[in-house]
Amino acid sequence: MIRRLLGPGRGLAWGCGVAAVAMGAAARTTIAQWPQWGGPNRDFKADCLGLASGWPQEGPRRVWSRELGEGYSAISVDDGALYTMYRRGDEEVVICLDAGTGKTLWEYAYSHSAPTKSMKEFGPGPHSTPLVAGDQVYAVGVTGLVHCLNKKSGQLAWSHDLVKEFGHEVMDRGYSASPIAYKDTVILPVGGTEHAVVAFKQADGSVAWKSQDFQCSHASPILIRLDGQDQLVCFMTKEIAGLNPADGALLWTHTHPTQWGANISTPVWGQGNLLFMSSAYDQGSRVIQLSRNGDKTQVQELWYARKLRIHHGNAVRVGDYVYGSSGDFGPALLMAVDVRTGKVAWRERGFAKANLVYGDGKLIILDEGGRLALATATPDKLEVHAKVELLKRNAWTVPTLAGTRLYVRDRKTIQALDLS
Repeated sequence: MIRRLLGPGRGLAWGCGVAAVAMGAAARTTIAQWPQWGGPNRDFKADCLGLASGWPQEGPRRVWSRELGEGYSAISVDDGALYTMYRRGDEEVVICLDAGTGKTLWEYAYSHSAPTKSMKEFGPGPHSTPLVAGDQVYAVGVTGLVHCLNKKSGQLAWSHDLVKEFGHEVMDRGYSASPIAYKDTVILPVGGTEHAVVAFKQADGSVAWKSQDFQCSHASPILIRLDGQDQLVCFMTKEIAGLNPADGALLWTHTHPTQWGANISTPVWGQGNLLFMSSAYDQGSRVIQLSRNGDKTQVQELWYARKLRIHHGNAVRVGDYVYGSSGDFGPALLMAVDVRTGKVAWRERGFAKANLVYGDGKLIILDEGGRLALATATPDKLEVHAKVELLKRNAWTVPTLAGTRLYVRDRKTIQALDLS
């Protein structure tokens, strides 16, 4: 049975029969969570055990594979279901799939204006990754259309248009930041005067607060806890900033400009109150150390270096080292950098620009050419245990690791792999 949902978009809910329901229930008991961009803590690390130390020549076991439309949106996992976005003709689509089988559970589609020239050249998106919080899923399209949907049915709860309501200027490649939840709100960078960042009430979509005067970048915000205080870290076009997530009050800023304001990679927070950020486009990497003195947050830059320049991939911190793929429009190098000093521990060729996820002491690497690898990364070396040519170029979507299940996609397909 197909049930159509009315409103500015439309949803499809598929009845899959008793066997599929049973399979979905089994999946929910074995598949861990990855409910947002970057995983549970937005650090691209999974708390999992049981990953194999190698793969056969043909790669890890493929649980399922299916076609999916255009897009770079990553895959969120919650309660046995997957959530991502893709483009279908003149529509953007939020899709929910059964994690165990890949079958469509529901879709919510809405009309979307023609993409820009750059979107056509590199792919029209969507880029943002859905957030699952409570009973709802929050998704943002390339032109800043925000939809809050029931995660079980796809029924629309509320929506916003960031362009019409807040004057958001659509960037050349489209909106890319992924929403983040804080208590009873969902927060998005928007850009502009007095509404650079906006928090919406999860229950009804009303504006909880809006503040600041920054221009919007492609980077997704993160939440950190500094000496007992929650802070929202936003990587904007010319600076990185810390806000109070409860009311949007500015706590601190630190400059980090790039050509065209292209700050894309997600900042990395870790032990020692160290915040790592990296950009391409004639920039580099820097680490700042945050501390609190009474009600004030103090910022000290520990180092800046141009050797590591992360373009649109991500970085992972393990211990005192950050691992990332450096390179913008030239050769790429996988690198290890001491987060305390900026000293490069090693550089490795052999991969195109890549995204990384970490779990069970292992680094999973997916480069833009579609090569998937399993490795162990230490301050001394990168040891690659297995490689396989898996996806088609451009495989720019960061993988999702939930338990021993890895979910990957390119611009045509989505797959589930068993890494146990």
